[in-house]
Amino acid sequence: MTGQERSEEKSECVSLSPIRDAVPAQPKCERVSVFGTGDLGRSLGLRLLQAGYGVVFGSRRPHSISHLPHGAQVLGHAAAAQSAHLFFIAVQREHYDFLVPLAKQLKGKVLVDVSNNLRKNQYPEANAEYLQSLVPGAEVVKGFNTLSAWSLQNGPSDANRQVYICGEGVEAKQAVMAVATKLGFSALDRGSLSVARELEDFPLQLFPQWRLPLHIAIGLSAAFFFYLLIRDIIYAYVTQGKDISFRIMVSLANKVCPIVSLIMLSLCYLPGVLASFLQLYRGTKYRSDLCVCECVCIHVYNTMYMCVSTLHDQKYIRENRTTEFDTTTAWRGDSYLSLGILGFGLYILLGITSLPSVSNVLSWREFSFIQSKLGHLTLLLCTAHTYLYGWNRFLSSSTYRWYTPPGYMLCLVIPSVVLLLKLLLITPYTHTQNNTLVMMTALSSRHELLFLCYCTLRGWLPFNHRLPCFWDQKPTTFN
Repeated sequence: MTGQERSEEKSECVSLSPIRDAVPAQPKCERVSVFGTGDLGRSLGLRLLQAGYGVVFGSRRPHSISHLPHGAQVLGHAAAAQSAHLFFIAVQREHYDFLVPLAKQLKGKVLVDVSNNLRKNQYPEANAEYLQSLVPGAEVVKGFNTLSAWSLQNGPSDANRQVYICGEGVEAKQAVMAVATKLGFSALDRGSLSVARELEDFPLQLFPQWRLPLHIAIGLSAAFFFYLLIRDIIYAYVTQGKDISFRIMVSLANKVCPIVSLIMLSLCYLPGVLASFLQLYRGTKYRSDLCVCECVCIHVYNTMYMCVSTLHDQKYIRENRTTEFDTTTAWRGDSYLSLGILGFGLYILLGITSLPSVSNVLSWREFSFIQSKLGHLTLLLCTAHTYLYGWNRFLSSSTYRWYTPPGYMLCLVIPSVVLLLKLLLITPYTHTQNNTLVMMTALSSRHELLFLCYCTLRGWLPFNHRLPCFWDQKPTTFN
């Protein structure tokens, strides 16, 4: 290096803090350079300093930069390009041009692209691929773009620990993954640089797994809203000439929300019981998101229920109406309320634990216990709550307006089916084999479905004959 270059580098170097105020580091700490002094660049530099790295910021105007982490240095682009082996490019794609004159200094070095776009398919190629075309001699790695400045400042305990990495060079990716691990994150190699577009689309996704649950919730809500609108509002206007359209805002919605919430809760567990019978052993993909949607519905229902109850009580007070005390009705009412309160409490627990920020903290056993065991208990309590609400109304012909069943009867179909199938799966079955009583559950082997069918046929067939088990190789004989 010539004397003129040393003097130029010395003139571009600016120390942002005295040596005594610098973050203590080892004498030979590894240096990392960050191009970009925005929010993300400053947060990334602060996190690197806390991890023990020496940080050098590269800027177009090194003498006018302020509010950078203590202990960091700021240099011009040319000087910063010679100060480290690994560089974080924390600038937008439109400002990549300053790297073209530095292609010779950056040859063989690792460039980590942390940029994102404002919308999908904004450019014909990914930002990382474009950066690789500008600096062909460097090793470009895409990573850290799914982290925000806030998550970097507060640490991985307050944010998602996952960091996605992709690139062509194996050693370059290993170096970036080592930095991510030292910062407290968990790095995941997604493959070559061609995956960069997929990584850049991650921050642009708006609840991608919530689309199907939201569509189901909106579809069910709309269907039952119009169904109840015809049965309650239009029926009263056509047959009795009463205009009760004011009930659309609260009373009608008060019926729709619990119906939708109960159906969606049962839909969470319907694929599981069907998979157990069909031997598919598949999970429910949208289970957590359905729980969140149904939790919202049950919240709206309880709020409107309090409003409707208040109006109903005021009506009885104005009309000075009293009814004779009935013990059966009292038992039914108290049981109805108690089951509803317990079901609502478990509903809230399911909804909270379904949030990603909460479920990531739970162990698999804890999450499975809440979502499976307590989930089925919630379904049982809410279904019993609905049965107590209907009680013996199904026996009255006035319940079926225009020969249509009420909404609560329709919403009991799927939950009842799920509970019956679950009961079949957990109920022990007995049979005799070689004069020995054997008890097995429906999930005791890979052939539980065949065994269940065998036990069912053997108990239901009216003829006195012997059917061999499916594992027997003897022909069927009849007495």
